[in-house]
Amino acid sequence: MPDMKYSDEVIAEQLSGIKNYPRVNRAAVKEMHRQVGDLKIDEAGVAERGLLVRHLVLPHGLAGTKEIASFLAREISTNTYLNIMAQYHPCYQAFNLPQLARPLSQAEFAEAINLAHQQGLCRLDKHNIPLPRLTPR
Repeated sequence: MPDMKYSDEVIAEQLSGIKNYPRVNRAAVKEMHRQVGDLKIDEAGVAERGLLVRHLVLPHGLAGTKEIASFLAREISTNTYLNIMAQYHPCYQAFNLPQLARPLSQAEFAEAINLAHQQGLCRLDKHNIPLPRLTPR
């Protein structure tokens, strides 16, 4: 269950101090998928084996949801199970960065879901309901 946090190298380094994040992250996800394939779920809804990718949506499109969804659809599988998360909430040093100083809006979360669908991904976590604390855009 890997996270795909950022699609842009500059943003990854700026926000998390990580160099080459997209390249290393994508290579890791490719290898995980090679080893276990698409997520298989039994009749009871329990995951048995396979890749489940988590993606936390950030305000102002900073996570690069469209690019991440495109990568998953083109280079992994359109059957990739993607958990698009709306839980971002600023705390600690996030308030020092204007682009991260507010919670995610419902419109931004809905846009992330739409972007994944537009890229051909259809296995999205059905429990991704925007949190009440989301702010209007």
